[in-house]
Amino acid sequence: MATTAAAEIADRHPPIAVASLPHLTDHFPTLQSRTNPLQNNQFFHPIDGFYATSTDVVLRRIAFDLSRKPSPGHVAYYRAGPRRSVYFEPESVRAAIVTCGGLCPGMNTVIRELVVGLWELYGVRQIHGIVAGYRGFYSSEPVELSLKLVDDWHKRGGTALRTSRGGFDLRRIVDAIQDRGFNQVYIIGGDGTMRGAVKIFEEVCRRNLQVAVTGIPKTVDNDIGIIDRSFGFQTAVEMAQQAISAAHVEAESAVNGIGLVKLMGRSTGHIALHATLSSRDVDCCLIPEMEFYLEGDGGLFPFLERRLKENGHAVLVVAEGAGQDTIPRTEAQKEERDESGNPVFLDVGGWLKTELKDWWARTHPGELFTVKYIDPTYMIRAVPANATDNSYCTLLAHSAIHGVMAGYTGFVSGPINGNYSYIPLKDVAEAKNEVNTRDHKWAWVRSVTNQPDFVKTRLFDPENQSSSGISS
Repeated sequence: MATTAAAEIADRHPPIAVASLPHLTDHFPTLQSRTNPLQNNQFFHPIDGFYATSTDVVLRRIAFDLSRKPSPGHVAYYRAGPRRSVYFEPESVRAAIVTCGGLCPGMNTVIRELVVGLWELYGVRQIHGIVAGYRGFYSSEPVELSLKLVDDWHKRGGTALRTSRGGFDLRRIVDAIQDRGFNQVYIIGGDGTMRGAVKIFEEVCRRNLQVAVTGIPKTVDNDIGIIDRSFGFQTAVEMAQQAISAAHVEAESAVNGIGLVKLMGRSTGHIALHATLSSRDVDCCLIPEMEFYLEGDGGLFPFLERRLKENGHAVLVVAEGAGQDTIPRTEAQKEERDESGNPVFLDVGGWLKTELKDWWARTHPGELFTVKYIDPTYMIRAVPANATDNSYCTLLAHSAIHGVMAGYTGFVSGPINGNYSYIPLKDVAEAKNEVNTRDHKWAWVRSVTNQPDFVKTRLFDPENQSSSGISS
């Protein structure tokens, strides 16, 4: 009976497919392993189960509907953590750490913990910081990093290594890695940075260099896929609540007052969503994943008018990427790009403020009305990480170090369903983490704000054999 039951379960649940993870021995099959230095660390005493093995995996998906036909297979990733064997001699390691793109809470913590982990756990002494992003590989001298130098970096916002956008010159970057003898490269950045890291990894392999490349995903917007969340995100949500609270006070203190807060989120609205859920002062939340319209049945303006009549004030939160297709643009603005090649977004907050004032003056002439616009973008991303993000940054950094020392390369370390894993760099670079407006989280937002869904339905009119637009 037990055998039959097991067979039935196996039939219903397909086998696990473990994502292939690049390793230095793929190109250097004679590379010798050695005992992990942690085994003999005088302060660190590994216990049973301390080392992860090649059979320790983490499932990408853990929730299933058993009434549906199972998918072809379950994707899994190798669990992060120290391995019993390593492929680097500590004294031969020359590590390079670089931060790219915009600022994010926790960047300095990641740098610090990479230095501390390499130094204290594995005895590495040659650790270098690359200044000012990718261009720093070929345009400036690296900075020698030590325990004393990075001691208090986790208490500071920004990045002590400085950062920049653009400057990605693949040939010159890999030339610098090769000429300076770096054999471990730790790249901290967002999705664009991770795409650059993929190219660096591929070029390193093409040149047959014995260099391990790893990415540590950084994006305050939380828009990188596969992993549970990006570091700095929880700090950003916490800081966003302060802006929302200020907007609420301003709106509540005025006659027909509206507090308008623009939060970060170019392509995803995670900060706006979670700040709305945790604040409970928000009347409407607008995100890039959701289209909206201003006037007419079910539009934003009629909704806000009802709220002003009911409560005398309203708070509106908008992610920076929301409504970009609605805001009028000149031909020149349509073609404009930033240093990283991303489209330049127009200020949706400033546009909404103008539209709100024009609407009220047109429909309620002579009546008092106030819009207080708050944009806390640079305040949020420049602050030090909170306690939760600091802890998270430490685990990310140490997971990356353990993976690199074990010979893995071309990977990203990050939590999947709460378990730290090693994910192929290319998979992370291609994955997006967008808000699913059909899942329970967005339903929670709607239940908290009772805002319109901005979905127009069309009902059939039997008398004229046509459809009439009705807003739901």
